[in-house]
Amino acid sequence: MKEISAKELQTKLEKGEELNIVDVREDDEVAQGIIPGAKHIRLSEVPERINELEKDKHYYMVCRSGARSGRATEFLKEQGYDATNMAGGMLAWEGDVE
Repeated sequence: MKEISAKELQTKLEKGEELNIVDVREDDEVAQGIIPGAKHIRLSEVPERINELEKDKHYYMVCRSGARSGRATEFLKEQGYDATNMAGGMLAWEGDVE
């Protein structure tokens, strides 16, 4: 599974790269702050909402610690999507949140 550190992802955002970030945490977790521009799809909803993602785009998957987003990354990979897990999750995130 491909992984990226929270710092590397933050650097990409700060450089203005157009990124597709998907946050798979629960609603109450996201209410405490989400990476600006991230799309919120709870892990349990990923299979039924996969049609909202495009196969020709690359996705960065995020959760609290990196475990749930790792499962989402593996699932998307099995479905033919290009996805990277953000290691350490939001616990490692030092950038802005909205």
